Amino acid sequence: MSPPIVDIHTHIYPPSYIDLLSSRTRVPYIYQHPPSSCDISQPDPRLIILPTDDQPSLPPHLRGRPINSSYSSLSSKLSFMHTHSIDYSVLSLANPWLDFLPAQEGANVARKINDEMNGICEAQNQGSGELGERTKWKRLYAFGTLPLSAPVKEVVVEVERLQRMRWIRGVILGTTGLGSGLDDPALNPVWVALTSVASFSPNFLVFIHPHYGLPTSVFGPAERECQSGHVLPLSLGFPMETTIAFVRMYLSGVFERYPELKILLAHAGGCVPFLAGRVESCVLHERTGRKRSLSIWDVLKKNVWLDGVIYSEVGLKAAVQAVGRERVLFGTDHPFFPPLEDDEHEEGERRGEGSQRGEESTLWKSVSMNVDAVQRIFVGDEEGAAMVLGGNAVTLLGLDHGNR
Repeated sequence: MSPPIVDIHTHIYPPSYIDLLSSRTRVPYIYQHPPSSCDISQPDPRLIILPTDDQPSLPPHLRGRPINSSYSSLSSKLSFMHTHSIDYSVLSLANPWLDFLPAQEGANVARKINDEMNGICEAQNQGSGELGERTKWKRLYAFGTLPLSAPVKEVVVEVERLQRMRWIRGVILGTTGLGSGLDDPALNPVWVALTSVASFSPNFLVFIHPHYGLPTSVFGPAERECQSGHVLPLSLGFPMETTIAFVRMYLSGVFERYPELKILLAHAGGCVPFLAGRVESCVLHERTGRKRSLSIWDVLKKNVWLDGVIYSEVGLKAAVQAVGRERVLFGTDHPFFPPLEDDEHEEGERRGEGSQRGEESTLWKSVSMNVDAVQRIFVGDEEGAAMVLGGNAVTLLGLDHGNR
């Protein structure tokens, strides 16, 4: 049996979440184009989840990004897995999760979405496969979503409920926590609950993912930022957001108080692998800060896993050096960063196929960049490559590796 490939970082908006965003007119929302009287196909709706996407100077049909069935369709997900030889996907709701909901709505919506995610996995894993024989043995697991806008007691209840769900392997968290960051003392009951679950379910992980980025002012005047689209917020803002959130957790003593926490940092930990030494030096030379029983390197080696969504061997090598090859996990960030239409046409021509917009049978360059990075840094080390591409995730999350 060949070593499995596991996609630890792959998103989906289940139908109920699409309906929720489509019902809104403020960020986050989905803009649906008005019906056309002409007999032409409708353009894709627009997904507007970042405040910077909702510029009044832009007409609604140009805001955000187009969103097609790949964001919510199980068939698209399975077809994508088939095309890229992915055996397991650990699904997670994509940002902005449920942070924007009124406190009284959060818990009910979280339960509905988590039930839906677990049900999607159940249908695929216990059935014959959405697309028949070619995806019959594809396996789905999921990270649950927490109602962080709700009262803390309701968040804790949902953590405990998720533990009992067969296909759930942890939770995905944004960096703001209950609204004041992941170092907020008010979040302590949630950390207690997550640590308690981890003690009974060692395959339960906390996936920390960015959304809010940095203040837009750091990217320059709005007219210049618009010229580069999402490049600055996604390539720089997201990684720095993750880095700051993790370092705040470390400095506030979260890992000293809750030593059993298992944290997965998105996008290879942002800048953490590069800046951990600088953080350590600043801590050692700070006169006013409290003494810490753990170094940041202790935390990285014991509590932290990094995904491999970094698109280069330089970044991936830093991740491996920071936490060890047994703590780096392959991911794709699907359905984000799809091929552009010109790329799809070129790939279709190369393979002797037609090119269809949004087609999941197209090889994604964003995926091949991550696979190539693994293969390059593990030249001559097949075991190391197999660990990062899937073996680590199978062991960490207790995925069923039989009957493939």
